Amino acid sequence: MSTAELMETVQPGVDDQAEAALLKVEGLTRVYGDRIGCADVSFSVWPGEVLAIVGESGSGKTTLLNCISSRLTPTCGTVHYRSGDGVSSDIFKMSEANRRRLMRTDWGFVHQNPIDGLRMTVSAGANVGERLMAVGDRHYGNIRQTAIEWLGRVEIDADRIDDQPRAFSGGMRQRLQIARNLVTGPRLVFMDEPTGGLDVSVQARLLDLLRGLVSDLGLAVIVVTHDLAVARLLSDRMIVMKQGRVIEAGLTDRLLDDPRAPYTQLLVSSILQV
Repeated sequence: MSTAELMETVQPGVDDQAEAALLKVEGLTRVYGDRIGCADVSFSVWPGEVLAIVGESGSGKTTLLNCISSRLTPTCGTVHYRSGDGVSSDIFKMSEANRRRLMRTDWGFVHQNPIDGLRMTVSAGANVGERLMAVGDRHYGNIRQTAIEWLGRVEIDADRIDDQPRAFSGGMRQRLQIARNLVTGPRLVFMDEPTGGLDVSVQARLLDLLRGLVSDLGLAVIVVTHDLAVARLLSDRMIVMKQGRVIEAGLTDRLLDDPRAPYTQLLVSSILQV
């Protein structure tokens, strides 16, 4: 069964709903010589929906995320994004300038290692403010006030606004990276193992924060994780990958409570036995 057929069982079936998809991925494939990164992946994401891509290390989930977010060029396949004006465009046929504009306005990308998503040598406020300046805000007072507000939303005290991220803990850096990405009101956010490498208690606080922000802002999110608990807490639907291919896809609760594919059953049972 193709990935398109797998996803068809859990996606809206009427034409007007299909037209409303925010992101539509079709036949996405990336190969590295004779090695498959991901192969023939197809799915759609709707506004306000959280989709989790799960699998063990080397399953192809990060390659897939990087292709979808245009950080990596696929070998074949298409990724269509529907902008705020309702026009759907193939992101790989956009000009480089338009793609960069998309990535700093409509899209956000939260890295597993916040160092990759922050400027470590400027202040926390500057990290948030830089994104605002990228969309045209030039009023220093407004930028600083908005930065303070967003630091508060991600549970960072306002008196840390002039501190550099190198002075923050890992959890604070991740929260700052989230503020930096969300301050411009993106419609779609990509997250690569957002709780990876954090202590359990810090993970729990971060997940609660993310759930609240996703709900309050109506974000569409594609999150890559190896942690099925993260997928259950955050996502509406889930894709299970193995060796670059989609093994199973469906509603998150259904997949975790009643997995059908042997590989998914193994993943779920291994977590339950820990």
